[in-house]
Amino acid sequence: MTSRRTILKSAVLAAGFAAAGLSAAAADELETLKEEGVIRIAMSGAYPPFNFVNDANEVVGFDPAVGAEIAKRMGLEAEIVTTAWDGIIGGLLAEKYDAIVGSMTITEERDKVVDFVGPYYSDKRAIFSKPGSGIDSLEDLEGKKVGLTLGETHEDWARERGYDINTYKGLPELLLELENGRVDAIVNDSIAAILAMTEKGQEFEMFADPTTEPFGAGIAIREGNPELAAEMQAALDSMMEDGTYVELAEKWIGADIR
Repeated sequence: MTSRRTILKSAVLAAGFAAAGLSAAAADELETLKEEGVIRIAMSGAYPPFNFVNDANEVVGFDPAVGAEIAKRMGLEAEIVTTAWDGIIGGLLAEKYDAIVGSMTITEERDKVVDFVGPYYSDKRAIFSKPGSGIDSLEDLEGKKVGLTLGETHEDWARERGYDINTYKGLPELLLELENGRVDAIVNDSIAAILAMTEKGQEFEMFADPTTEPFGAGIAIREGNPELAAEMQAALDSMMEDGTYVELAEKWIGADIR
């Protein structure tokens, strides 16, 4: 995992410095953020335990904790913004916020329009169903109703495979639809779904998608900001090295998920 993160870090910084050399007039956003003293960080707020709204109407979880710690190490305050997942990159490009720390999978398609810092954890796609469903393989999903979160990479994967799908706003809705039998199975990142169903006492069966490798979740920022990328990466690296990352992961997830 460390080697993948180091490779991606080098690629992000190299691309950023190349962009800076091509356009000396383009200002890096880090200076503006330092002047304002605040970095606006976006997430869905509907992906427990990574990010969710608690009973006090506060956005909490692993993602906001990581985002706030990175901001702190940069000398900034973190302002958490929640928005619909299917439009979250568009909001970043429209400058509604400055970064996305929302468990976003790093993909080639996304990397064409944003730059990534990290990854800050890894996970794997998994398929969940009720006990006794008989759904034990990808082939068993054919002819079944499959639930997914709108705009996630799992949706594209399911459409490419031709499954009959329903899309929802977030994981809580997916779990409810599965529990009530309105979908036969759901597809989600494994860690979040396992923790959420265990927490609510919802019984399930699952298997990992055998067609894909584990993926990294990264922090998305607008392209052409090498100084911002470098400082965010340095903050992330330092919290991983001094034990703060593990403390946050154990608090919210229950394990080190690097």
